[in-house]
Amino acid sequence: MSLLKGLTTMVLTAEDVESAGRWYAELLGVAPYFRQPPEGPAAYLEFRIGADEDELGIMDRDYSPEGTTGGSSSVTYWYVDDVEAAVAEFLAHGAQPHMPVTPRGTEFVTASVADPFGNVLGLMHSPHWAGRH
Repeated sequence: MSLLKGLTTMVLTAEDVESAGRWYAELLGVAPYFRQPPEGPAAYLEFRIGADEDELGIMDRDYSPEGTTGGSSSVTYWYVDDVEAAVAEFLAHGAQPHMPVTPRGTEFVTASVADPFGNVLGLMHSPHWAGRH
């Protein structure tokens, strides 16, 4: 039995949650399904993405855990059908390249981008994920 069962929520941070929410809504073509607080400036927004409805949250950077400096060596990879096309879409929306498109063996391909709010997102084509859906 694996200790880690799967992705529940990836939380990004932003100085301006409303701006980040608009940027991701336009990029993803979906509105956030959850907002806190319900009225006024958002401190947290959450989107459900893909067939598994994985959650992508955006939290006000002021609520980052103590000791968080804004940078991280951890990268969460999101499945995409075509890594090059996904990178192009992110860049067209104002993201910056982070790591180039890189074949990893025979069927895996990865890349990463930095959103306009300083978060790194990994993009991956994985035959294991594709075979489940």
